[in-house]
Amino acid sequence: MNLQFYLEKLSESDVFKKFKKENKDAYLCSGFFSIDRQGKDNQQHLDFYAPSSKKMFSFQIEKNFEIVPLENYDERTPEKLFDKIDFDFDEFENTIINKMKDENINKQIQKLLLSLQNMKGKNFIIGTIFISGMGILKVTFDLDENKIINFEQKSFFDMMKIIKK
Repeated sequence: MNLQFYLEKLSESDVFKKFKKENKDAYLCSGFFSIDRQGKDNQQHLDFYAPSSKKMFSFQIEKNFEIVPLENYDERTPEKLFDKIDFDFDEFENTIINKMKDENINKQIQKLLLSLQNMKGKNFIIGTIFISGMGILKVTFDLDENKIINFEQKSFFDMMKIIKK
Protein backbone atom coordinates (compact mmCIF):
# COMPACT_ATOMS: atom_id res chain seq x y z
CA MET A 1 0.00 0.00 0.00
CA ASN A 2 1.19 3.52 -0.66
CA LEU A 3 0.25 6.99 0.52
CA GLN A 4 -1.19 7.98 -2.85
CA PHE A 5 -3.74 5.15 -2.55
CA TYR A 6 -5.10 6.64 0.69
CA LEU A 7 -5.11 10.19 -0.70
CA GLU A 8 -7.07 9.07 -3.77
CA LYS A 9 -9.47 7.02 -1.66
CA LEU A 10 -10.08 10.05 0.57
CA SER A 11 -10.51 12.54 -2.29
CA GLU A 12 -13.18 10.31 -3.86
CA SER A 13 -15.25 10.14 -0.66
CA ASP A 14 -18.40 12.22 -0.25
CA VAL A 15 -17.28 13.31 3.23
CA PHE A 16 -14.08 14.83 1.87
CA LYS A 17 -15.80 16.44 -1.13
CA LYS A 18 -18.21 18.17 1.25
CA PHE A 19 -15.32 19.22 3.51
CA LYS A 20 -13.35 20.71 0.58
CA LYS A 21 -16.43 22.56 -0.63
CA GLU A 22 -16.77 24.17 2.82
CA ASN A 23 -13.00 24.63 3.32
CA LYS A 24 -11.55 25.50 -0.07
CA ASP A 25 -8.25 26.65 1.45
CA ALA A 26 -7.67 23.46 3.47
CA TYR A 27 -4.43 21.60 2.83
CA LEU A 28 -2.81 18.35 3.87
CA CYS A 29 -0.55 19.05 6.84
CA SER A 30 0.15 15.65 8.41
CA GLY A 31 -0.70 12.00 8.50
CA PHE A 32 -0.66 9.23 11.05
CA PHE A 33 -0.37 5.54 10.22
CA SER A 34 -0.38 2.55 12.54
CA ILE A 35 0.71 -0.74 10.99
CA ASP A 36 0.18 -3.65 13.35
CA ARG A 37 2.11 -6.77 12.38
CA GLN A 38 0.72 -8.87 15.23
CA GLY A 39 -2.86 -7.68 15.55
CA LYS A 40 -5.45 -5.73 13.65
CA ASP A 41 -4.89 -2.22 14.98
CA ASN A 42 -4.17 -0.65 11.60
CA GLN A 43 -5.04 3.03 11.27
CA GLN A 44 -4.69 5.67 8.58
CA HIS A 45 -5.41 9.30 9.43
CA LEU A 46 -4.87 12.23 7.07
CA ASP A 47 -4.94 15.67 8.66
CA PHE A 48 -5.94 18.91 6.96
CA TYR A 49 -5.58 22.47 8.16
CA ALA A 50 -8.11 25.13 7.12
CA PRO A 51 -6.42 28.58 7.42
CA SER A 52 -9.70 30.50 7.10
CA SER A 53 -11.10 28.88 10.26
CA LYS A 54 -7.70 28.15 11.85
CA LYS A 55 -8.85 24.61 12.55
CA MET A 56 -7.41 21.20 11.88
CA PHE A 57 -9.38 18.10 10.92
CA SER A 58 -8.38 14.47 10.81
CA PHE A 59 -9.93 12.00 8.40
CA GLN A 60 -9.90 8.48 9.78
CA ILE A 61 -9.70 6.36 6.66
CA GLU A 62 -10.23 3.06 8.52
CA LYS A 63 -13.55 4.40 9.92
CA ASN A 64 -15.19 5.27 6.59
CA PHE A 65 -13.52 8.69 6.43
CA GLU A 66 -14.89 9.83 9.75
CA ILE A 67 -13.87 13.46 10.25
CA VAL A 68 -12.60 14.48 13.68
CA PRO A 69 -11.82 18.10 14.64
CA LEU A 70 -8.41 18.31 16.30
CA GLU A 71 -7.32 20.56 19.12
CA ASN A 72 -4.55 22.92 18.12
CA TYR A 73 -2.12 22.97 21.03
CA ASP A 74 0.39 25.09 19.21
CA GLU A 75 -0.25 28.58 17.90
CA ARG A 76 2.01 28.02 14.91
CA THR A 77 0.32 27.30 11.61
CA PRO A 78 0.97 23.71 10.49
CA GLU A 79 3.24 23.48 7.48
CA LYS A 80 1.78 22.23 4.24
CA LEU A 81 3.00 18.88 3.01
CA PHE A 82 4.37 19.20 -0.49
CA ASP A 83 2.25 17.91 -3.32
CA LYS A 84 3.05 14.66 -5.03
CA ILE A 85 4.28 13.00 -1.87
CA ASP A 86 4.30 9.30 -2.25
CA PHE A 87 5.93 6.43 -0.50
CA ASP A 88 5.20 2.77 -0.20
CA PHE A 89 4.67 1.45 3.32
CA ASP A 90 6.18 -1.95 2.47
CA GLU A 91 9.29 -0.32 0.97
CA PHE A 92 9.59 1.87 4.06
CA GLU A 93 9.38 -1.20 6.30
CA ASN A 94 12.00 -2.98 4.16
CA THR A 95 14.30 0.03 4.57
CA ILE A 96 13.89 -0.27 8.35
CA ILE A 97 14.55 -4.03 8.23
CA ASN A 98 17.72 -3.47 6.19
CA LYS A 99 18.91 -0.82 8.66
CA MET A 100 18.20 -3.21 11.52
CA LYS A 101 20.39 -5.82 9.80
CA ASP A 102 23.16 -3.23 9.33
CA GLU A 103 22.93 -2.42 13.06
CA ASN A 104 22.86 -6.13 14.04
CA ILE A 105 19.38 -5.86 15.51
CA ASN A 106 17.91 -9.35 15.24
CA LYS A 107 14.35 -8.63 16.33
CA GLN A 108 10.96 -8.76 14.65
CA ILE A 109 8.88 -5.68 13.91
CA GLN A 110 5.63 -5.82 15.84
CA LYS A 111 4.08 -2.42 15.18
CA LEU A 112 4.95 0.74 13.27
CA LEU A 113 3.61 4.15 14.30
CA LEU A 114 4.37 6.63 11.53
CA SER A 115 3.80 10.36 11.44
CA LEU A 116 4.03 12.20 8.13
CA GLN A 117 5.14 15.81 8.64
CA ASN A 118 6.71 18.81 6.98
CA MET A 119 9.42 20.52 9.01
CA LYS A 120 11.50 23.39 7.76
CA GLY A 121 10.35 22.88 4.19
CA LYS A 122 11.09 19.14 3.99
CA ASN A 123 8.79 16.13 4.21
CA PHE A 124 9.60 13.51 6.85
CA ILE A 125 8.27 10.33 8.30
CA ILE A 126 8.86 10.19 12.03
CA GLY A 127 8.56 6.59 13.16
CA THR A 128 8.30 4.75 16.42
CA ILE A 129 8.72 1.07 15.70
CA PHE A 130 8.03 -1.53 18.36
CA ILE A 131 10.18 -4.63 18.04
CA SER A 132 10.30 -7.94 19.89
CA GLY A 133 12.10 -8.05 23.21
CA MET A 134 10.39 -4.84 24.38
CA GLY A 135 12.54 -2.78 22.04
CA ILE A 136 11.75 0.47 20.34
CA LEU A 137 13.29 2.08 17.27
CA LYS A 138 13.07 5.83 16.75
CA VAL A 139 13.44 6.62 13.06
CA THR A 140 13.42 9.85 11.06
CA PHE A 141 13.16 9.33 7.32
CA ASP A 142 13.70 12.18 4.86
CA LEU A 143 11.19 11.67 2.05
CA ASP A 144 12.85 14.24 -0.19
CA GLU A 145 16.19 12.43 -0.08
CA ASN A 146 14.64 8.98 0.41
CA LYS A 147 16.92 8.03 3.30
CA ILE A 148 17.05 7.49 7.03
CA ILE A 149 18.61 10.48 8.77
CA ASN A 150 18.16 9.34 12.37
CA PHE A 151 17.98 5.80 13.75
CA GLU A 152 18.03 4.97 17.48
CA GLN A 153 17.37 1.75 19.29
CA LYS A 154 15.90 1.98 22.78
CA SER A 155 14.54 -0.43 25.30
CA PHE A 156 11.06 0.01 26.69
CA PHE A 157 12.75 0.33 30.06
CA ASP A 158 14.76 3.33 28.79
CA MET A 159 11.45 5.13 28.45
CA MET A 160 10.44 4.42 32.04
CA LYS A 161 12.09 6.20 34.93
CA ILE A 162 12.59 3.89 37.85
CA ILE A 163 12.64 5.80 41.11
CA LYS A 164 14.16 4.18 44.15
CA LYS A 165 12.73 4.88 47.58
